[in-house]
Amino acid sequence: MFLPFFDHTPAAPKICGITTAEDALGCIEAGAGALGFNFYPPSPRSIPADGDLFWIVKLKADYPDVAFVAVVVNPDEALLASLGRTACFDAIQFHGDESPGFCAAAGSRFPQWIKALRIRSKLDLAPALAFETPWLLLDAAVPGTYGGSGHAVDWDLAAQFVAAHPEKRVILAGGLNPSNVTEAASKVHPHAVDVASGVESSPGVKDPEKVRDFIAAALA
Repeated sequence: MFLPFFDHTPAAPKICGITTAEDALGCIEAGAGALGFNFYPPSPRSIPADGDLFWIVKLKADYPDVAFVAVVVNPDEALLASLGRTACFDAIQFHGDESPGFCAAAGSRFPQWIKALRIRSKLDLAPALAFETPWLLLDAAVPGTYGGSGHAVDWDLAAQFVAAHPEKRVILAGGLNPSNVTEAASKVHPHAVDVASGVESSPGVKDPEKVRDFIAAALA
């Protein structure tokens, strides 16, 4: 199925860490190209995978052109099976220490899969080409976290990778907010940008004004 987020560059931003239908609707109405739903329990933005996910299923049915992404960290079979049964996720995003082989096998159960890389130096980008997907998300490497830290990636490093590997569709994350996303996008030229904490009033709660400002700035 044609989805603008995966087929257009630059794509409308991905807003990650959605925890309620109200926040999801606000982001969609503001022009988000993709929504990220976090299934990593230690995160303040996590959704219980064994809970009622019907609200996500219904939203996907109502807004089929918006990409829905399940964000996971070192997922087990039970989680993968639970997410697969919903049949509402257009992609799964591996944000942990998953190997290329694991991602290829588990990712094949979804229409698309994304691998997130936490980077501080060129050495952190060395494994990137081992992942058999065009979709790479570059996030900041912060000890003890798997993303959502609010720390920025080295934009110059990210830009060098994007320029050297046009076959990859890079999604830029890490410390983005309404005041810096225009500069980040102009320097890096990513496929899309991704934000969670940069558009929140508190962890897991989106600020509608920040969301609107972020999306407008990202597409400026």
